[in-house]
Amino acid sequence: MGNRFNGQQIQPTRIPVYYSSTYERSMSSQLFLTWFTLYLSGVFCFGLWMSRGNRTGEDFLLGGRSLPFFLTLGTTVATMVGTGSSMGAVGKAYANGWTGWFYGIGGFFGLLLVAAVFAPVRQYRFMTMAEEISAYVGANRTVRNLLSILIYLACVGWLGAHIIGGSMYLEQILGLPSITAKLIVALGFALYSIVGGYRAVVWTDALQAVVLFIGFVITAGFAYQAIGGWDQLQSVNATIAAKSESTWIHAISLAAATAVGVLGTPSFRQRVYSGKSARAVRKAFATSAVIYLAFGVLPASIGIAAYQANPGIEKVDRVFPFMATEQLPLALGVAVLIAGLSATMSSASSDAVAGVTTLMTDVSIAILGRVPAASKVILFSRISLAFTIALAIAMTLAAKSIVGFITSMIGLFLSGMCVAGFLGRLWPRYNAPGAIASLISASLTAAIINHLHYARPWLEFWANPVIPAVCVSVVAGIVVSLLTPPDSVSFEAAVSLLEEERQSGNTTGLSENAGA
Repeated sequence: MGNRFNGQQIQPTRIPVYYSSTYERSMSSQLFLTWFTLYLSGVFCFGLWMSRGNRTGEDFLLGGRSLPFFLTLGTTVATMVGTGSSMGAVGKAYANGWTGWFYGIGGFFGLLLVAAVFAPVRQYRFMTMAEEISAYVGANRTVRNLLSILIYLACVGWLGAHIIGGSMYLEQILGLPSITAKLIVALGFALYSIVGGYRAVVWTDALQAVVLFIGFVITAGFAYQAIGGWDQLQSVNATIAAKSESTWIHAISLAAATAVGVLGTPSFRQRVYSGKSARAVRKAFATSAVIYLAFGVLPASIGIAAYQANPGIEKVDRVFPFMATEQLPLALGVAVLIAGLSATMSSASSDAVAGVTTLMTDVSIAILGRVPAASKVILFSRISLAFTIALAIAMTLAAKSIVGFITSMIGLFLSGMCVAGFLGRLWPRYNAPGAIASLISASLTAAIINHLHYARPWLEFWANPVIPAVCVSVVAGIVVSLLTPPDSVSFEAAVSLLEEERQSGNTTGLSENAGA
């Protein structure tokens, strides 16, 4: 039966299914496996070649802080167009229509805010977000230690989301068990990341950005033509909207979560620290914002067209691989699957390296009181990268959906960091107790809304805990800062202390003020 809208029956014209036999499905699996293996081999060789430039830990973790505009642009776009866009946005549009475009809207504002507010911090030579935010509050040790834990967990959480997304492609096309698919995806990006470090990651990101854009453009163009043009696309969107339980508050909440994700995700800040100059970073992020806003239309269109093709898909996270395996010609479907995997793997590798950078600096200082010796940083970084990926795989075992996993993780780990970064950057009176209040209150608010039964109406109203967590975090940070004394160490002095610590390899330069 068709779907009802305004009391009338709407009978969608189904997009033709190309894989009509078991033989054709088998051939698609073999072709995909062949090209995927060749693709991974090429990326690994490229990472091996790029590893020749890694002479110091700063080379391995930040690419020597010399990334030009085009590399910063390429790696930023590739990271944005990751699991959330390729899997989450398509599935969101399938279930809720043009709401899927709010990924693009939220990402647009998040990237613009990074360009406007945080690009100038490139001049201070920070290595991690924990260093940056702690510098705003007198290089406070307690703040930095708390941040190091949250940032590392956030990196592992993002990495887990990308592993989930990539594994769904392999489950769909190869019929692999979930854990096997996750291990293959993790091994795929681990190889070139461990060998080549950040320099290899940004170069492969730039190349993968081209691949994934081509894949999305082809898929969206095919879907647009097959569905019958703009009028039919809008008609199907109306059908989806009529049955959807999503509200405008949910859409705004999704955009807010995406923006907060950009502002609070360590891998995006790492692009600021590794850029050639503040001007190049600002230009790259502003350009990425415009590109991502335009790109956001593509996954939304694909999701709506997929509903036209098959309105009965239960697992909406798999709508995009469904389009590739069931609705496109063989060669084109394989190309699109490779593009989708490129999106998830490029984002995963970036978050993996950001997590390792935090582990090698902030977490190492918090636990051991020092950073590894310069001669051992690259070796320890590679070992830590393998450990981080294994931890991310373990975190994914209980995940039920990509969108739920991502929005829960943003609320829990990133909302407070986003607020602390903004207040610290823009409000001189913000202090260490205020930062601690912001970080803890955001995580507690998100945890309460996500998991306590009596807070269920809040979750149903907002769809995710990000907006309440950010609001509580802002209020807590401002109130506690005003009720406690200002930090005794200025921002300039804090930057000098952190630089001295980095050079000496110990924590003697860290400030002890405000509860350290």
